[in-house]
Amino acid sequence: MEASGRSFSDRVIQWYRLAGRKTLPWQQDKSPYRVWISEIMLQQTQVATVIPYYLKFMQRFPTVRELAEAPTDDVLHHWTGLGYYARARNLHRAAQVIMDRHGGEFPRTLEQVMALPGIGRSTAGAVLSLSLGQHHPILDGNVKRVLARHRAIDGWPGQKAVENRLWQATETVTPAQEIQAYNQAMMDIGAMICTRTKPSCGECPVAQDCRAHAQGNPGDYPGKKPRREKPVRACVQLMLVHDGQVLLHRRPPSGIWGGLWCFPQFDTKNEAELWLASQGIDADWQDFQPFRHTFSHYHLDIQPVRLELGRQPGQVGELEHHWFALDTPLKVGLAAPTEGLLRTLETGGRD
Repeated sequence: MEASGRSFSDRVIQWYRLAGRKTLPWQQDKSPYRVWISEIMLQQTQVATVIPYYLKFMQRFPTVRELAEAPTDDVLHHWTGLGYYARARNLHRAAQVIMDRHGGEFPRTLEQVMALPGIGRSTAGAVLSLSLGQHHPILDGNVKRVLARHRAIDGWPGQKAVENRLWQATETVTPAQEIQAYNQAMMDIGAMICTRTKPSCGECPVAQDCRAHAQGNPGDYPGKKPRREKPVRACVQLMLVHDGQVLLHRRPPSGIWGGLWCFPQFDTKNEAELWLASQGIDADWQDFQPFRHTFSHYHLDIQPVRLELGRQPGQVGELEHHWFALDTPLKVGLAAPTEGLLRTLETGGRD
């Protein structure tokens, strides 16, 4: 039975009026474009982290046209540090699709928005409901957590059957009116109150009929992803330095660090040595401190090596490459480990 005779959505909307977030940058001067950029940035990333990136991104790319026409390097540069770089590549491609197929106007139907690269049903619904007030239920990670707990829906949401039950739940409780306030409130409740650990059930507007709260086990919902040990891979990254410049390769457009500038990378020291020999490069190795970089599905143990070259090779491998000055800020997309190693090179340290 629902608390105080009021529906689930009524309580959620009332809470939003009193405590919801209303001053986030993308909530000002709302447009589908501005909300779309924020929704993509907020995937896998917290609001506090996103805000400064969003402000710089929107300053550089205030319209879909400017995003579509920008060089890939510029887009990735403004994404450097946010991670999950496929999001930035998809944003760029989607902006080009919007220019080519929609005359530069962000599409207005769910089906058209879902046809854009990198946009699923929930993101499309969020963009159209939050910016235009269209009636679409959403199911991002925060909403999944709130509904899984409120209805005690067992299982990991990554399983299709569990996801379907959650979609059915969100469709049932999403109101016909005040969709903007409701959808924003559900995301806010998940982010601010119904958090992954230590949820503040005493502040939750729907706690009175929340099954997980009644059972005393909200932490059991949603179900956890079946745990598997992440495999560990290793690589050697070569930091080739000549006359204050360092060599970077652009990675292929798809795959890990797609389209980003990185140091030449090899699976083993022997492979690196063979490549250096094939390029006619002979220099002393200076091992830097190895470190681990963790992706969503594996760990990568990186051994950085610095080589000071007496001359700059004429041709270095098959990938697109460029010599960058170490004392000049780079305005290209960089993988996070590359960015950190460049800082170490600039200071001459080996930490």
